[in-house]
Amino acid sequence: MNNVVKHRPGDLDNMSFDLENILGKAVDGSRPTFTETVFLLGLRDPSDLERLYNVANDIRHKHFSNDIFLYGFVYYSTYCRNRCSFCFYNHENDLSPRYRKTTDEIIALSEQLQEGGVNLIDLTMGEDPYYHGAHGWRRLVQLISDVNDHVELPLMVSPGVLPDMVLKELAVVGADWYACYQETHNRQLFKSLRPGQDFDIRMGQRLSAARYGMLVEDGMMLDVGESQWDRAYAIHQMCAHKMHQIRAMTFVPQAGTPMSSMTSSGVEDELKTIAVMRLVCQDRLIPASLDIDGSMGLKRRIDAGANVVTSIIPPDKGLAGVAQHELDIDNGGRTVASVSRILDSMGLRRGPQTHYDQFIEMHRSVKEMG
Repeated sequence: MNNVVKHRPGDLDNMSFDLENILGKAVDGSRPTFTETVFLLGLRDPSDLERLYNVANDIRHKHFSNDIFLYGFVYYSTYCRNRCSFCFYNHENDLSPRYRKTTDEIIALSEQLQEGGVNLIDLTMGEDPYYHGAHGWRRLVQLISDVNDHVELPLMVSPGVLPDMVLKELAVVGADWYACYQETHNRQLFKSLRPGQDFDIRMGQRLSAARYGMLVEDGMMLDVGESQWDRAYAIHQMCAHKMHQIRAMTFVPQAGTPMSSMTSSGVEDELKTIAVMRLVCQDRLIPASLDIDGSMGLKRRIDAGANVVTSIIPPDKGLAGVAQHELDIDNGGRTVASVSRILDSMGLRRGPQTHYDQFIEMHRSVKEMG
């Protein structure tokens, strides 16, 4: 990647910060300023990081008590028309396994996840041409309607960029959430990550979905050439746009992609970003994904302030993950039972469905998005 974004000169030059004061204000409900956010993302001292994580945990507990919500994941099509540089399933990657689940299979998987005890079903796909275009959009709306008829849980849809009329129809037939990750709010970097895609159109998708009554999620990717300034900017943009769920995930190099040779700086940056997100967007949902380190990395992400576990996948069903398409799936490491054991050991619990439904109803407001 030739367009790595450097730190902006003068971001923190000649500025001093009082960590205890920043954290103390955050506990009282005052979110960090932009420059304070850049400062927090740059923390390296282990004792400073421990204090940051403790405060993030305190804020999470203040808003959500001991509740951790669990998301079942159905990646029902790995076909995609896009050429995203980071994605294993991009259109040009011949190494990517392709499948497209039938409606009956998707319903059965969703019912199994519901019986297993998740709080939400996340229906995700690439921008599969079968579900895009005039005929495809009708198929997509019908699919979501059919799943909604068979399960009683909230539904999240992650189908990529859609016309506004289709977003509206998805809300009508039962989609409660719309997830569409920007990956970065740096326009130059966006062009290299999502070649041929429009930054503003993708941004506008979430705002449109919210106007139609869906809750919305945005996400950022780490270690793809961004600076600390870019990370802080993305966090504050997601908060300013009133995203109901925000996430950060460490980039995992994928075979057969333009970014396959890039390296990651490790999990610590993701933990810091989760914690800083909690300080800035205090009452929002922040996921800990099983798709990066599997169940082994779950505790650290929750300890950093996350309150949602995503990418719970039933074993032996031929489903894939995103960043790590096989990790912990067929050994049962991504089941509700496996996650619940970890939560029990931490003194936490699967959030009751009534609590999750209350969150949705509280935030399902057209006025909130302005």
